[in-house]
Amino acid sequence: MEKRTFSVVFFCKKTKITKKGKAPIYVRITTRGQSTEIYTQCQIEPEKWNQKAERTLCRDSISVQINDILASYRANILAAYDQLIKEAKEPNCFVIKQRLVNPYENTKLFLAELGKYCGKRQTEVGVRITQLTANKYHRLLRYLQEYTQARYGKEDILLELVSYEYIDGFNTFLQTAHNCKNNGAVNLLCCLKNFILYCLRNEWIEKNPFKHYKLKEEHNKAKDHLTKTELEILIHKPMPNERLERIRDVFAFCCFTGLAFTDAEHLRKEHLTTDENGITWIHKPREKTAVMSRIPLLSYPLEMLAKYESASLERGKLLPVPSNQRMNSYLKELAVICNFDKNLTTHCARHTFACVAIEYGMPIDVLAKILGHTNVNMTRHYAKISEANISREMMKIGDKFKIAQ
Repeated sequence: MEKRTFSVVFFCKKTKITKKGKAPIYVRITTRGQSTEIYTQCQIEPEKWNQKAERTLCRDSISVQINDILASYRANILAAYDQLIKEAKEPNCFVIKQRLVNPYENTKLFLAELGKYCGKRQTEVGVRITQLTANKYHRLLRYLQEYTQARYGKEDILLELVSYEYIDGFNTFLQTAHNCKNNGAVNLLCCLKNFILYCLRNEWIEKNPFKHYKLKEEHNKAKDHLTKTELEILIHKPMPNERLERIRDVFAFCCFTGLAFTDAEHLRKEHLTTDENGITWIHKPREKTAVMSRIPLLSYPLEMLAKYESASLERGKLLPVPSNQRMNSYLKELAVICNFDKNLTTHCARHTFACVAIEYGMPIDVLAKILGHTNVNMTRHYAKISEANISREMMKIGDKFKIAQ
């Protein structure tokens, strides 16, 4: 086996003395019989240099400073040599010199790599994530570019320089420059955290800047939902025009099926199946999570599908669903017409289904399957237990608590 040789020697190059009588100090790195020299940016009077000690023995401030620089240079060379061995690379003197001259050559840039990651996420649309999620990563990149330019005056920074301070500053930037609420900012920071974890797994960085950063969502007040009585009022209330009638029908359809707005919008004929008992089912992966929803249809939603069947043949969709913004706007009109003192939104229908289902005694795990949840803890956020339900359950065990007089 060939013996590995490695040496570091500092010397004063007396053949290049300047007009001021000083000679430049070089370092010679030797590996396996090959050597290269690097100028240390230090100069000294030749008579002050001690070649045996590879330093100056003078005690003046300039000499002490030169010795400190050379000691630091030696430490950097040894560190580069050691790092190359850890990377299973040949610690060649020329490679060591390259690392010292341009230490950031192999260092990745933060926003550049995030841009590539956004492209990677885009290719996963329809397979692992939805288009809305992919768009969120692109929005994150845009905001980070604005923040980096505004805060640091740079187009990009080194990936390893992303720190707790950088993340905290970006959080403040989101909530001030873009008026993001806390939960909206946390949502984007979770995307950034996913990218940082991706970098850690690829060993591009050694430390996780999110290690001590807490991402805590605020729990909003309980979402409005309709009671069984209010749902009946909505269904039987005459509508002043066809537009509001369509909105009412779509909203009520979601109340009876638990479909989210975007799932109702993308509902198509291929999502409907009929079992051997003649029951029609919706088997549809959720647009948000791709988790399959399994929903047996009751009579009312079947009536709605039949009502809009002729129109659905032209559009390909089963329901006349407008944009989310228009739907929410029209639902405000419905609330006034029905005299509901509640903030009706498209998501209110999903909460209504869950609450009514729990009211009628549907088990939480069955409800989770219908809603397309993989974790029943998420289902509990939708299902609210009413006082009537509490009273009914309490009466079932009431006799067991009777105390003899």
